[in-house]
Amino acid sequence: MIEQRSSKRQRELLSFVDSFIQRHGYGPSYREIMRALGYKSVSTVAVHIDGLLTKGYLRKRDRSARSLEVVTTHLDEPSAKKAPTPAQEKWLINAVTNKFNDFDNSHSAETLDELYVLVGALKVLGLDGAHIAMKTRLVDYLKTQNKIG
Repeated sequence: MIEQRSSKRQRELLSFVDSFIQRHGYGPSYREIMRALGYKSVSTVAVHIDGLLTKGYLRKRDRSARSLEVVTTHLDEPSAKKAPTPAQEKWLINAVTNKFNDFDNSHSAETLDELYVLVGALKVLGLDGAHIAMKTRLVDYLKTQNKIG
């Protein structure tokens, strides 16, 4: 019985977040969710959001307010894409940074190809901020090389 209530609440919350984003173009605050769904506290919202984040149905673009994104609205979908953990994100960004350093030293076509793949992986994994920063760095670097050479 508890499992059914939890699933129903998860569906309601996920549906509300999805509808809110479609109407406003940004995610709802926890207080807006609390009021809309009749929860008694913001901490209750946080518990449900954390559960949906863990299961991969929601993700946060960053640690700012209103950064919720809906990954899927199908709670029974087993292949819901999960966002990388902060530790995985840090590791990947460090790997890309190290590859930039390798390219600075070698200027090899192979290393440049690897950079393109890693920068693209950031986008695929939903790390949009890191993707834009690294893509900008790559494009700026290539522009600089073309001006010099």
